[in-house]
Amino acid sequence: MSVKGETKEKVRINIREPRHYRVIMHNDDFTPMDFVVEILMDIFHKGGAEAERLMLMVHESGRAAVGAYPLDIAASKVQTALGRARAEGYPFRMTVEEA
Repeated sequence: MSVKGETKEKVRINIREPRHYRVIMHNDDFTPMDFVVEILMDIFHKGGAEAERLMLMVHESGRAAVGAYPLDIAASKVQTALGRARAEGYPFRMTVEEA
């Protein structure tokens, strides 16, 4: 039932996906390859074969993108990985860049 003179208003809600950021792993000459594979499997949830492939890509190319996440998740994963590396005494390096 509509009242004379009543105005209907449409509300439009735009929901956007959050921006994604790439997590970049950088090569160094001190962090063991096994440790890098372990980080990729434990923190970035990569399978064994993919973790090995990414580790070799980092080793051969000097860097590789290991995942893309919303900023807070990317930063959290990097912080966790770097904390683990520091605890082991490795100079492991990772950065986050806009995808």
